Amino acid sequence: MTTVIYDGSFGGLLTAVFEVFEYKFSDVAIISKENYLHENIFAELHEVFFNEEKSERVLNRIKANLGKDGISKLLMVYFSEKPELENLILEAVRYSVNNPNQNVLQNFADEHMMEIAKTVKSVGREIHRMHAFVRFEKLQDDVFFSKIEPDFNLLPLILKHFKHRYRDQKWMIFDLKRHYGIYYDLKEVEFFYPEELSFASLSKTESVLHEEEINYQKLWQRYFIKTNIPERKNLKLHVKSLPKRYWKYLTEKP
Repeated sequence: MTTVIYDGSFGGLLTAVFEVFEYKFSDVAIISKENYLHENIFAELHEVFFNEEKSERVLNRIKANLGKDGISKLLMVYFSEKPELENLILEAVRYSVNNPNQNVLQNFADEHMMEIAKTVKSVGREIHRMHAFVRFEKLQDDVFFSKIEPDFNLLPLILKHFKHRYRDQKWMIFDLKRHYGIYYDLKEVEFFYPEELSFASLSKTESVLHEEEINYQKLWQRYFIKTNIPERKNLKLHVKSLPKRYWKYLTEKP
């Protein structure tokens, strides 16, 4: 058994996949440094350092065999944060290399490909919910700010959507669960990683809301209450369409 350790990045993972083939490892497990907690005395360790050329070669092979859609799906697996994500991606690449003329990700008879399909479906559903349920609040510096806590690490997967949709205003989306965010300055989207003190202030923004935002929220909440018809209330259907874990960040649900 060989344990391949990499830096946790997607490029590092692709480098690890390349070296699995390069060194002809058969019984192998890939794991990030962050998740490697203790040594297995029965495993031989192999540490991988990111190599752009090796990473690009694997990426090009995936693109040639599975297309851009295949790359997109494997990225969704990577950002799912599943414990077995590395080895699912390795199995997909292995299977694809052995069957270059097939779209192996469509072979649901294979347990690994089936697990990839399930993961892609779950991540895709969460991306759709982020598109629908993200609520921005206008801050005193005229930046629109939103807090999220998705099940998966979605910021890299949703930034293109929000950049296109809100291209005429400055905005920030912050992941409270993973302690980092994205900021759009009317030109580019950048990632930011606040220190502990800044993180606390980002978690609670009530004191820095713009006056317009406070008035808007009151108006919107009143509208939401007044347009609700108690006799037609269907909480079961409501929760199915809008899970409760999103409620605390919705303006209409104070």
